[in-house]
Amino acid sequence: MAPEASVATNTRERIQEVARDLFAERGLRNTSLQDIAACLEITKPALYYHFSSRDELVRSIVQPMVDDLDAFLATSGSGDTRQLLEGYFDVLWKHRVVMGIIVRDLATMGQFELGEWMIEWRRKLIALLAGSKPSVVQMIRATVALGGLSDCTIEYADRSHRQVKKAAVDAAIAALES
Repeated sequence: MAPEASVATNTRERIQEVARDLFAERGLRNTSLQDIAACLEITKPALYYHFSSRDELVRSIVQPMVDDLDAFLATSGSGDTRQLLEGYFDVLWKHRVVMGIIVRDLATMGQFELGEWMIEWRRKLIALLAGSKPSVVQMIRATVALGGLSDCTIEYADRSHRQVKKAAVDAAIAALES
């Protein structure tokens, strides 16, 4: 990689990191591009050099989570429930800051068509957990299991990954089996 490309990549990554932190702290609606530029001690035009719009910046922060969840779903077949829940937890944990941003600003994130995508991956996971011809009760239990699991990655993000994962997966399995 040419030195100029490396500097541009580093700057782009720094912008994403600062924006992610500010969005998590203040929310999307309360964080302007000027706020991000000021934290980085760069000009707003310099920020626009790397991201043509605020929407492009937000998408660049959310896209790795979307890609990881898509990859997880593509490789998750019917199999061991614990492994499925643990894998799902790990993906969400990796992106827990972004999940927090999404949950905090659902209305704003709606403009990025994430809602439809999130509903679709949730349906796929429910089908994997509940089986091919699930009853309403099985679907509800799977929904509770997945929702509780994802909530734990946000609510307990400051705790130990191992501790939260074990308790959350155990609770999700209990919800499926009750």
